[in-house]
Amino acid sequence: MAEWADLVGFIRQQYRVVRDDPDEIRIRIVFGADAYTEGRAQVMVIAREVFDHREDWVQIATPFARVDEVNLYHVLREAGASLVVGGVVVMGEHLVLRHALPLVNLDLNEFVDPLELVAGSAELLEQQFTGRDDY
Repeated sequence: MAEWADLVGFIRQQYRVVRDDPDEIRIRIVFGADAYTEGRAQVMVIAREVFDHREDWVQIATPFARVDEVNLYHVLREAGASLVVGGVVVMGEHLVLRHALPLVNLDLNEFVDPLELVAGSAELLEQQFTGRDDY
């Protein structure tokens, strides 16, 4: 899979799409098997990004808290100790966990595994730092 259209087609078949734009698709991942996240959900933003005006990348992102509602030091310390993929960034009023992958020669497992890791990690951060299920 090396094209944005191929990835979007796969996402449409495999996930519940909640928004579909030309360079961005949003899906809702519902958790069920884990005692910590059962019944919770996370909205994932998957966006096409062009790096250096020539290379297509896919960015996986999801908000998990409002900046003004958490202690940033504690969030970053937890992220540094527990995240396998992605990084925490501030986007507007929100803390967002995001990860990026080049589309060139991207295999499905190279997308699905990071997507699930970002979703699960953001859900746990959201639960730990807000106690809610807002995103």
